[in-house]
Amino acid sequence: MKRTVGIFLIAMLGGVATLGLYKAFEKTPAIFNTRPQGIPVQPVSYNPGASFNLPDFEAAAASSVHAVVHIKSEFQKKSMVYDDFFEFFNNGGRRQPREYVSPYSAMGSGVIVSSDGYIVTNNHVVQDATEITVTLNDKRTFKATIVGTDPSTDLALIRVDETGLPFLTYANSDDVKVGEWVLAVGNPFNLTSTVTAGIVSAKARNINILGSQGAIESFIQTDAAVNSGNSGGALVNTSGQLIGINAAIASGTGYYTGYSFAIPVNIVRKVVEDFIKFGKIQRAYLGVYYHEIDDQFAREKGISDLRGIYIEDVIPGASADKAGLKKGDVIVRIDNHTINGKSELMEAVGQKNPGDKVTVVVVRGDREFDIPLTMQSEDQSIARTNDDKVMIHGATFEPLSKNDKAKLNLGFGYKITRLDNGKLKSAGIREGFIVIALDRQPVKSAEDLKTALTGGDGGVLIEGVYPNGLRAYYGIGL
Repeated sequence: MKRTVGIFLIAMLGGVATLGLYKAFEKTPAIFNTRPQGIPVQPVSYNPGASFNLPDFEAAAASSVHAVVHIKSEFQKKSMVYDDFFEFFNNGGRRQPREYVSPYSAMGSGVIVSSDGYIVTNNHVVQDATEITVTLNDKRTFKATIVGTDPSTDLALIRVDETGLPFLTYANSDDVKVGEWVLAVGNPFNLTSTVTAGIVSAKARNINILGSQGAIESFIQTDAAVNSGNSGGALVNTSGQLIGINAAIASGTGYYTGYSFAIPVNIVRKVVEDFIKFGKIQRAYLGVYYHEIDDQFAREKGISDLRGIYIEDVIPGASADKAGLKKGDVIVRIDNHTINGKSELMEAVGQKNPGDKVTVVVVRGDREFDIPLTMQSEDQSIARTNDDKVMIHGATFEPLSKNDKAKLNLGFGYKITRLDNGKLKSAGIREGFIVIALDRQPVKSAEDLKTALTGGDGGVLIEGVYPNGLRAYYGIGL
């Protein structure tokens, strides 16, 4: 069973709708009789004059193809992002050996979101690229520059030096309904301006494809055909409005077999606007540790309703703490977002900016409360308790105990006793790591931590040791 689950997860990652490098598998499909035994076949009559209420995709397709571009990225070296998204698998789910030739060249898609040349795509399409070439549907070609990349959403914004370009308008992805018809527009297998149709199969899907990057995963799932090269392309509604950016597929082979996943446009819009206005992402933080509610957890906690997210703890000084949320509260809604799991919570918070005012609806005991809350940035949510505990970048730091000092022969340092999504986890740091120096300066107090980890827009070198004595170094950007 473990082997089967492992193979599926690996195959899921291999099925990401990434850039080029593909190989065709030729296999004769099996045909099965799905009619239950004993049930007679009912003949279907056809009336050529009958009127069918079928969706019309012509107008949506005509407007979309001109705003979706072909992207060619050049890489001088193999990056971690390339490794994460550019692995391919055979029908048994096993990794295919692949030789690398420098420089690496790969293909993807992008969506023009403004007439003055801003184009949104996937982070894994362009991150670490040394050269990006954009080809429009009318065959004009431009060199593009990266405005910003955001691994936590797998989104990136690039720009070409041109005006008067066709672009897609944003829809509201909160209004997207399961069963709604959608179009996927992109460049699969380097075939430009390809349009496929399907329906929305589910919303708020978390497929854990972004790993430990502090990911915000709340995908729109659809059965529209998406393949290699569709990454960064458009998912549009029948009105031709953008509802998502295609990012991944679920596949046992690395090719389309049923479901694809798109990043909701409300998250896309925030990322684009942040990069244009601020040059970086303005991330809002709620400041709670939470647990998804299932039947077993509800029984353990004596909860009669399976809705919502259970608050295990509230970070002192964070948005939730200042608003009056408490341990044991169950969040069931944030503004008009119904919250039933991690994906919905991450999507609701991920659309907000520091300073935004929201209404959080919680169940406390047998009553429901509407609690007004002002979102803060992570830096504003740094908290220090009376025992000198520090919470920052998703990590809880505590001073070293006498036992740890004696065991590791250390005179100072701060230990990570809890690690949630954030910059530290993204860098590969694990729970239990003891920070002893930041930018080669010893960490002897909470102020040392706060100053070094929030002191600028550059980066910081973290030096420390694990409880088993293994020393390690990490670099993070601030």
